[in-house]
Amino acid sequence: MVKTRLVNTLLVLAIVAVALLMFVIIVPKVIQMASGPRIGRSPVMLQQVQTLSQLVTVKYVVEKVVLLEDVSKWYDLSLGESSVLMVAHGIVKAGVDLKELKPGDLEVSGKTVKIKLPPARITDCYLDDRLTQVVERKTGLLRSFDKDLEQNARQQAVDDIRRAARNDGILKDAEDRAKTELTTLFQQMGYEEVKFK
Repeated sequence: MVKTRLVNTLLVLAIVAVALLMFVIIVPKVIQMASGPRIGRSPVMLQQVQTLSQLVTVKYVVEKVVLLEDVSKWYDLSLGESSVLMVAHGIVKAGVDLKELKPGDLEVSGKTVKIKLPPARITDCYLDDRLTQVVERKTGLLRSFDKDLEQNARQQAVDDIRRAARNDGILKDAEDRAKTELTTLFQQMGYEEVKFK
């Protein structure tokens, strides 16, 4: 009788152990497989470290409507017109590249700093894809779809936006803002006067 009880107890313990093992190990794996695709975690690898010496001081946000038309003719017969009408939302950034400073461009005399800034330039110009949209696209009746037409319109928009920012004075604004930022920086370092050559 004692032997039967011991066997029964061991059998119950074995069943509980197997059930616990299934609950702890197997059930989570089944739930994980049933929950959809698994995204593997791969280590992040640093490819390159670059120092940035650009002092970007101004950002213009520009909107432009671009209409790009492509009319195709065969002899004197028109085969139709393909066109893209786009509202382009562009970002133009400008500043000065402090890496271009030469040893003679910075002079320190007592509490006075004299600095010759490199010329301001446009550092970045791109379209904001969230806000840029094609309003209308047409393909001529006897024409095939031109997949490059929208890309050409986008490139034209970037060129026009860069030109508009330049004409609106972004380079002057960038230079003035760089002077203000550098004056503040040198004054925080303890210099009383900052002069620009």
